[in-house]
Amino acid sequence: MRLGCVAAAIVTLSRGVKIVIVGAGQVGSTIVEALHSEHDVAVIDTVAQRLEALAYRYDVRTIEGNGASRKTMRAAGVAAADLFIACTSRDEVNLVACSFARIEAPRATSVIRTSNIEYIDLWREGRLDVDFAVSSELETAHAVSRSIGMPTARQTDVFAGGQIQIVEFEITSGADRQVVGRPLREASLPEDARVLGIIRADSMTLPRGGDVIQVGDRIVVIGSPQAAREWGALLSPGEGTVEDVVVYGGGQVGAAIARMLTAQEIGVRVIEPDRERARAVAEELPECRVYNASGIEPDFLERERIGQAQAAVFAIKNDATNHYAATLARVYGVRFTIAVVHDPISTTVYEHSGVDVTVNPRGVTAEEIVRFAHDPRTQQVAMLEGDRYEVLDITTQPTSEYVGLRFRDMPIRGAMIGAIVRDGQALFPRSEDVLQAGDRVIVFTETSRVSHVEKVL
Repeated sequence: MRLGCVAAAIVTLSRGVKIVIVGAGQVGSTIVEALHSEHDVAVIDTVAQRLEALAYRYDVRTIEGNGASRKTMRAAGVAAADLFIACTSRDEVNLVACSFARIEAPRATSVIRTSNIEYIDLWREGRLDVDFAVSSELETAHAVSRSIGMPTARQTDVFAGGQIQIVEFEITSGADRQVVGRPLREASLPEDARVLGIIRADSMTLPRGGDVIQVGDRIVVIGSPQAAREWGALLSPGEGTVEDVVVYGGGQVGAAIARMLTAQEIGVRVIEPDRERARAVAEELPECRVYNASGIEPDFLERERIGQAQAAVFAIKNDATNHYAATLARVYGVRFTIAVVHDPISTTVYEHSGVDVTVNPRGVTAEEIVRFAHDPRTQQVAMLEGDRYEVLDITTQPTSEYVGLRFRDMPIRGAMIGAIVRDGQALFPRSEDVLQAGDRVIVFTETSRVSHVEKVL
């Protein structure tokens, strides 16, 4: 379960709201990028260079100062805020800033980012005075877990409590010829699934029956979990279920990943170079085998047969070390690699050097926070391809021009509905099916068109 779904009902915002953000780092800047064009955004940070970069690129107000100061908060106009987001890397600053926001703007929706899972537990128990708390570590663990469950995918997200999966695949020369090189209407494709988009170079097509998938394309597929697995088997034949994973790095992120995979009954080995931290992880996760090692010594790799692991996750805090360890693991035979990246430029480096999947903790955290500024009918948001595209889970209103239309008669207009949730059940509509008021639709579109899509639905 994605933590974001728990608090969806509390949001009562609309387009064009006033938002105050504390923190202009990677999480904050990603949120600003997603929201600046539709909302009145003010950003607080102590680092002038960060604020200057945001002010240069976007039409936002910037306030240099400490977000944990009431004076600074008032200078940002927090009393008039509809949404308050504290997303610095320091939990204490976020909590204090949110406390001031609760006093100055009691009706505003408040969201904090935290690295302490204990704060998430307090929030779930109703003992933390914020509307929503998001943990970068837990969101990263969720993203890694989804990738482990679908090792052939570049990215995967779940909607409707796991009934619907959104999967992005890269088409390689090994893909089944039933799929590649022939019109979609003639291809033998899994039931309960649909191709939402074909991404070729820098352009995206919302496909019709006559469109053809080619080697080198990236495609976005929506379907049931079973259909998603069938797509994976078609595009990467021979890939099986992952049951043995090595996690490099026993820090907060690595431990969260190991804990989540272990809960799914996947065998996990953890490699941690710091002796005290390795001991702590071993005590915390007795089901895991923990090594006090760097993980890059040839003798260790051979002795412990690391290369025979079905997958390896690289959650070391340093991107360069992660990259070297991932490359070495592939040399020794690990077939599927996932790297946790800290600097966005590392994503491109990893992908060019053969790392299969990258997960940016700041990116997945921002994704979870951004949905609070969407239309209040939006229950979940997923971002794809560097935030160029979005998948929305939004409830249709009776006045929507799409209600009452058969799916075959709907104009595409830069968006495509891939699934609906009706009476709690996921449905994958066919051309003769009719959209009803109150249906939750899972719709794929370019990020620049999100506002329009929300209006017409």
